[in-house]
Amino acid sequence: MTGPVVAVDGLRVEVAGRTLLDGVSLRVHPGRVTALLGASGSGKTTTGLALLGEYPSGARVRGRVDVPAGAVGYIPQQPASALNPARRVGALLRDIARLRGAGLPDVRTALLRAQLTDPDAVLRRYPHQLSGGQQQRVVLAQALLLGARAIVADEPTTGQDPPTKLKVVEELSSVVRQGIGVLLLSHDLDVVRELADEVVVLRDGRVVESGPADRLPAGPKDDRTGPASAPSTRPRRSAPGPHPVLTVESLRASHPGRVQVLHGIDVEVGPGECLAVVGSSGSGKTTLGRCIAGLHDGYRGRVTLDGRRLAPSLRHRTRSELASVQYVFQDARAAFDEHRPVAAQVARAAVRLRGAGRDEAERTARRLLAELGLSEAQITRRPGGLSGGELQRAALARALAARPRLLICDEITSGLDAVSRHAALGLLTGLRERAGLALVLITHDLAAARAVGDRFVTLDRGRVVEQDMKIITES
Repeated sequence: MTGPVVAVDGLRVEVAGRTLLDGVSLRVHPGRVTALLGASGSGKTTTGLALLGEYPSGARVRGRVDVPAGAVGYIPQQPASALNPARRVGALLRDIARLRGAGLPDVRTALLRAQLTDPDAVLRRYPHQLSGGQQQRVVLAQALLLGARAIVADEPTTGQDPPTKLKVVEELSSVVRQGIGVLLLSHDLDVVRELADEVVVLRDGRVVESGPADRLPAGPKDDRTGPASAPSTRPRRSAPGPHPVLTVESLRASHPGRVQVLHGIDVEVGPGECLAVVGSSGSGKTTLGRCIAGLHDGYRGRVTLDGRRLAPSLRHRTRSELASVQYVFQDARAAFDEHRPVAAQVARAAVRLRGAGRDEAERTARRLLAELGLSEAQITRRPGGLSGGELQRAALARALAARPRLLICDEITSGLDAVSRHAALGLLTGLRERAGLALVLITHDLAAARAVGDRFVTLDRGRVVEQDMKIITES
């Protein structure tokens, strides 16, 4: 084995007296994959960012991080954070290509290598016109264009459908075959088994286990990285009933430039029912959810809540309507104000959207956050002090604080470890039974769909190809 392309020795990171990493050491070798496992908040992303020389504000850092100068690529868990929302993908990638003395053919090649099969269409779009999976592959193309010798892949299969996940695995395998070292941060044990050569397990910022990946089939000792049983299920509803909460009729949606992404969608969701919306990345799932929530008003058709038509834009909806339809984003970090504590932002939703008093709102916020496994110490921090998985749970709590009639969840389990995922799905199941909450679950996580879903609708290129089929539960 050749010498490591990345060497981390005794890395310790402290912020305001709180230890994020405590003596972490690991190696990444050329043409090999080191997988970093651990529950949400264990320090995986902090370790990955250290390879880029990035640390939280005010951090005290000790230890040593040796990396190839200027040649580490990073694929974040929230890929939109690495893309300029005001610039088309083509302009961004061409600028990167010029730094390497490359041209447009090299940009197209990088996009193809990142499994984007229509590079010319992608180059014309802005980041918000791409699905989460497409954004992730654009970021991978950036790293390939920069000639990275090492890549930090932070949950690269998060929010990906199984075929696209397989493509990401194939692409990372191709990158490895070219002699690039990969540090893989992941909760996905199947992907880790497929790709990793070495495994390092973190718990509370410390290495608790490390060794060859062939030890993984029995599962790491930190069982929070492994599978957890799904919440108990209840009898499935076979139809929304005579009085649906949500009705979507003949919905046709376009992006600027008259790019049509939805073609005549019709769906219904009844009280206490979960409709799972599935399909490959770019099929239109998120656009459908955003239209329902009033976040994408470039559509024709009809969206009604409890028989009352909703305005296409949330700017024209009443406060009651805003509270009644809540959306939990896949990119939770972008949905929070970085300057205010998380608990305060959850409580604010109860105050602003349903007129709760301050004391009641604070009690509600703390109860919901605790039910989702977040401690008092965590919820009093600003968003920058929480991991992506912890923020995803906080985003769910904030949406539930409004007591919605309809909740739209966009890949909310994709960044969660097994225990956190179980808690989130269990809470949603309980609310559906007790309060008649209607749920639209946009997901690639078929296990989550089976755990809480009643029916599913499958989208392909903006069209419904299957609908109203009962979720098949595993025996």
